[in-house]
Amino acid sequence: MSVAPVPPPESTESESTESDESAYDRTRLRQWRRGLARSAGVERRDLLRLFATAAAAGPLAAAAPGTARAASRAPANPANPAAPAAPGAAPGIVKPLPSEVFTIRGTNAETNFAALRTTGPLTPASHFFVRNHTVTPRIDAAGWTLRIWGSGLRGGAVDFGYDELRALPSVTRTAFIECAGNGRSHYATQQNQPVSGTAWTLGAIGVGRWRGVRLAEVLRRADLSPDAVDILPRGLDDEVISEGTNLGRVRRPLPVAKALDDVLLAYELNGEPLPPDHGYPVRLIVPSWVGIANIKWLGDIEVSAEPLYSPWNTTLYRLFGAGYPPEGSAPLTRQTLKSAFELADGATVAAHRPHVLTGRSWSGGAPVRSVEISTDGGTHWRRARLHDAPRRGSWVRWSAEWTPGGPGPALLLARATDSSGQVQPEVAVHNTQGYLFNAVVRHRVTVV
Repeated sequence: MSVAPVPPPESTESESTESDESAYDRTRLRQWRRGLARSAGVERRDLLRLFATAAAAGPLAAAAPGTARAASRAPANPANPAAPAAPGAAPGIVKPLPSEVFTIRGTNAETNFAALRTTGPLTPASHFFVRNHTVTPRIDAAGWTLRIWGSGLRGGAVDFGYDELRALPSVTRTAFIECAGNGRSHYATQQNQPVSGTAWTLGAIGVGRWRGVRLAEVLRRADLSPDAVDILPRGLDDEVISEGTNLGRVRRPLPVAKALDDVLLAYELNGEPLPPDHGYPVRLIVPSWVGIANIKWLGDIEVSAEPLYSPWNTTLYRLFGAGYPPEGSAPLTRQTLKSAFELADGATVAAHRPHVLTGRSWSGGAPVRSVEISTDGGTHWRRARLHDAPRRGSWVRWSAEWTPGGPGPALLLARATDSSGQVQPEVAVHNTQGYLFNAVVRHRVTVV
């Protein structure tokens, strides 16, 4: 396995822990029930109805494939609106999606992990997965502005143009973005448990080197008030319609403590301007948190002196099911611990010949400390060789040699341990929407 050159040093910032979202959410939820928190952009009665549906019925209809749609939908081919999507394309995704790199899942494109074997620690934009709630908007940076507004500012609204943002002090940060549902399909295939949502395997993740402006810097220039409690970034993609309710544009509140910690307004990915599918001209980067927090195509950020709710931290992106309270868990924040082989599931390998198995492991909680693999379904385990220094917000690449015996099926396993002592379990705790799968994945191959 080749090891890519080490990138230049990044700007350093404190690794302070974000506020306790669970405790904060309990307070916010009590305030919402008493009418002291605001349902931003959706009628309170509609949000209450959707919340009750999620708590009572389990899998939320809005999370099921095909039931959420855009209020307006751009054609697959703007030059010829009547033309169907091209082979290897997905509705509303701009970049090419070759079948050897991506598996198309509705309006989304999952990276095939085997395609990462020849890449370095950073995921090229050409290989970065795409998670779209609707379609990729085409935005002209020359006419774009980011509006900062709300009761959590001392003064009025403040607008920042694209060039103005780029002129502010910049930082670079290596961070992964991972969909909260990454690994969702394994609840069904490994644990025989039904879940709703896009049937991702493990390819809804990418690691990028992001350059931009600290959100804290922009909020300071907008004259943040000490009374501010929530910030609500909102994208410029189409509004989402679910079960007859207009949920509005994708948006999700963040506690102001997290916003001031390590959040980035990014305008570059791996040294280039953001591609359209990945948030051009500016997107949010919320290190180690679930993908939905990393809002693409930013249009405005509300700064509020009162707690805020949206569908993306009430009916969506909470854990519902047995073992969770009726209102669900606190909104999802940090990602879980996972490992994946850079080998197609069901691949064939030659018997009695040496092979080098490669893969990657990552965690939102702490840097990965070690990786073990098993080539006999878990009877025996051995350490894999790590090819990257463990670091927060990124993954480690690893390898192990294997000489298969005689022909027949084989079951490969990989499990990681992070520096906090967390180890991937054999079974993931089920939730109805299939979030945060973290169990060891059973990777099946055939020896011939």
